[in-house]
Amino acid sequence: MNLFQKNEFKETPFLPVSPEEVPPRPPSFPKKPSPKICGSNYPLSIVFIVVNEFCERFSYYGMKAVLTLYFLYFLHWSEDTSTSVYHAFSSLCYFTPILGAAIADSWLGKFKTIIYLSLVYVLGHVIKSMGALPILGGQMLHTVLSMVGLSLIALGTGGIKPCVAAFGGDQFEEKHAEERTRYFSVFYLSINAGSLISTFVTPMLRGDVQCFGKDCYALAFGVPGLLMVIALVVFAMGSKIYRKPPPEGNIVTQVVKCIWFAISNRFKNRSADIPKREHWLDWAAEKYPRQLIMDVKALTRVLFLYIPLPMFWALLDQQGSRWTLQATRMNGNLGFFVLQPDQMQVLNPFLVLIFIPLFDLVIYRLVSKCGINFTSLRKMAVGMILACLAFAVAATVEIKINEMAPPQPDSQEIFLQVLNLADNEVEVTVLGDENNSLLAESIKSFQKMPHYSRLHLKTKSQNFHFQLKYHNLSVYTEHSVEEKKWYTLIIREDGKSISSMMVKDEENKTTNGMTAMRFVNTLHEEINISLGTDSSLGVEEDYGVSAYRSVQRGEYPAVPCRTKNEDFSLNLGLLDFGAAYLFVITNSTSQGPQAWKMEYIPANKMSIAWQLPQYALVTAGEVMFSVTGLEFSYSQAPSSMKSVLQAAWLLTVAVGNIIVLIVAQFSSLVQWAEFILFSCLLLVVCLIFSIMGHYYVPIKPEDIQGSADKQIPKIQGNMINLETKKTKL
Repeated sequence: MNLFQKNEFKETPFLPVSPEEVPPRPPSFPKKPSPKICGSNYPLSIVFIVVNEFCERFSYYGMKAVLTLYFLYFLHWSEDTSTSVYHAFSSLCYFTPILGAAIADSWLGKFKTIIYLSLVYVLGHVIKSMGALPILGGQMLHTVLSMVGLSLIALGTGGIKPCVAAFGGDQFEEKHAEERTRYFSVFYLSINAGSLISTFVTPMLRGDVQCFGKDCYALAFGVPGLLMVIALVVFAMGSKIYRKPPPEGNIVTQVVKCIWFAISNRFKNRSADIPKREHWLDWAAEKYPRQLIMDVKALTRVLFLYIPLPMFWALLDQQGSRWTLQATRMNGNLGFFVLQPDQMQVLNPFLVLIFIPLFDLVIYRLVSKCGINFTSLRKMAVGMILACLAFAVAATVEIKINEMAPPQPDSQEIFLQVLNLADNEVEVTVLGDENNSLLAESIKSFQKMPHYSRLHLKTKSQNFHFQLKYHNLSVYTEHSVEEKKWYTLIIREDGKSISSMMVKDEENKTTNGMTAMRFVNTLHEEINISLGTDSSLGVEEDYGVSAYRSVQRGEYPAVPCRTKNEDFSLNLGLLDFGAAYLFVITNSTSQGPQAWKMEYIPANKMSIAWQLPQYALVTAGEVMFSVTGLEFSYSQAPSSMKSVLQAAWLLTVAVGNIIVLIVAQFSSLVQWAEFILFSCLLLVVCLIFSIMGHYYVPIKPEDIQGSADKQIPKIQGNMINLETKKTKL
């Protein structure tokens, strides 16, 4: 789980948690102390903030859990496009915090920023839910509403991201630093609880509830939207008891201006007569205070180490895209519970809750007792290696899935199976253009064919001639086929003779880990079949063939059916993950109409539990990389640069998602090869990062303050002749 994504609690180190890091508070706080919780030193106001964060994280991750499948199966985008848009949205969510921090620091303050951007957030959810209503317009309108809704959600969630945790820290008095530290732990738990519950619940709302005969994406998006409304209401309820510091200026802007001035000033003064300066940032001394320049120097040392970090996030954030798509081709039956493909994401927040105390209290202490100097940078490098191993495991799982899947027809090929619904054996011969035999089979009545037969074509489309021998009759027929398609030749009785019809089957792929089915009606009356959805499936009389219908995996012992003259039920048995079935409705027994079942696309054989090792590895890598990385980088930066560092950290997440977007669109690799590519890229980045870390010399924060007066050269002598002499000092 991305620690600034599903575990926003890791944002908290940006906030002051010790007396040494507490910035001076403006004198505009109310003099009257805020109410406390049950006589403790905890302000009552943090209750509203914690509940707000729980609801907001439920809203965000609940919506995001089903987003990839929404793109794939509701908007009917390709897997690559779905993955690209998913990561583009994730990237936007980590660019907008810069805007939110700028608005809060320079203009509105944290409280008003949270309120206003939460309204934008709610509006985004409303528009997104409307875009998931099948009855509202066509695909173009759904796409436009979805993109507008996601843009507003990205602005809302990203804009309030740097404000909520910091606003909670503002509620504590300086003498209650210990209580403030514990508050951040509770804040973290609320984030993980919201993520854990929503990632488990919203896939159930999508799959277990049917809307207009399909998965209920509108409900899966609407419930998170309702939680965001609750988050906004709860946060606004505490308005009168909040401590609300006014805007103090945007330090991010100051840092950018300082760096830009130093670079431009250096290029303006390239003369050999001008003395050189010890550090390139010293060229900002004509305009900016010495302490700010020293703080920026310390910041740039840490930012240099941030350069390799986006590749780690590129791997980590694929849990909600590529790994979810992988789960759709696996069997979610665990025996005691049946998992939906998008519910596997719940493993990440669950394992984070386990791994953080496990690493802190057990693993790190054991390593220390072994005499190993396990520094912060080494922990981060090990975290990268674990993520590499996770994607190697994911590639292995993908290869096994492909091995178990039936083969696909290539160019100038078709797959053909024959279904004999006559009352006796039929000999089938497929003849080519030169009357040569391409296929000869003797098929018994209602015989279940073990597999499709592969037939080669001379062109992309071709006519095949069929010779059918039934009793003493020989029937010749002709059917047209197209390459890369699946066909079923249905043989039926036609008086004392037989006839045939060619039916195009679904491609060898079912959607969303569900099961697909179609019906052949041999009765002389039209049948309406109710599959538990809002609309019934109609099958015409006299060997009518229905359209495909996707349903959830499960037992279907009594499916209601109706004709003009009677009502009856059909026992369809178990419909398993990813399988495709053909049911032939007959009335050949005294028990009434029955359903003869044939599985022509086998169910997913590989258990979804095989994804557990890759989730465990990537989560362990995340705990070692992200938590440790934040602790290290904050210890190396001055307290005045915390907000800048937060913005830089979020930008690494955004860039990581952009990397996935680029690879998904332009790599053209099969999935297992793409997993290997990401694993190798991160391994190379890990080696580069290890070399950078080897030459990095850690410093203490107090050293930054103490050296400010020693390293900035004083402006003397001919410095008055610099191009920047008109700048006001």
